[in-house]
Amino acid sequence: MTPATLKIDFVSDVSCPWCAIGLQSLETALQRLDGEVAVQMHFQPFELNPHMAPEGEDITEHLSKKYGSTPEQAAAARENIRVRGEALGFTFNMDKRARIYNTFDAHRLLHWAEDTGLQTALKKALFKAYFTDGKDPSQHAVLVEAAESVGLSGEEARAILAGDDYADLVREQEQFYLSAGIHSVPAVVINDKHLISGGQPPEVFEQALRQIAAG
Repeated sequence: MTPATLKIDFVSDVSCPWCAIGLQSLETALQRLDGEVAVQMHFQPFELNPHMAPEGEDITEHLSKKYGSTPEQAAAARENIRVRGEALGFTFNMDKRARIYNTFDAHRLLHWAEDTGLQTALKKALFKAYFTDGKDPSQHAVLVEAAESVGLSGEEARAILAGDDYADLVREQEQFYLSAGIHSVPAVVINDKHLISGGQPPEVFEQALRQIAAG
């Protein structure tokens, strides 16, 4: 039997912990569906904080301002995220993630990586850099290091980051998904018409993908 081919647009931000969880869950589901489903994966840009200052912001202060969270609520949420990640094989070192940063340049590099076959690998490297290693994903050195770690050209990455390559394309894609009604991430769009929102468990992705493939 020929596997059904599904197009998946994974709309997300590299500073979004639920996006890291969602990707781990989706990949787990796809492993379970091996032989049943083939996937064309595309990572689409979404900025949780498009106006974030270059120096970033303390994460507890940021969550308090944005959501009205108390420090205790923020700590409980971080522990929930850590446990969810651990169950899926992803390490959140919350003690290293003290600040939240601007991610626009990360999205520019991801757009560049799309035609190389290494976009998924770069996305995962950026999640690891921020959530596991506590690095600043707005720093060009961090972005170049992530690119090189998955086999992309560091020289090309530096040249892109030094200019404004892909900036307009990223903004266009961001606007496209905002105008389509996506205002929280992760948003997983399948075949341009089915939407799965949030960092769902693998079972939810598995069931949905199987039903869509059968339809």
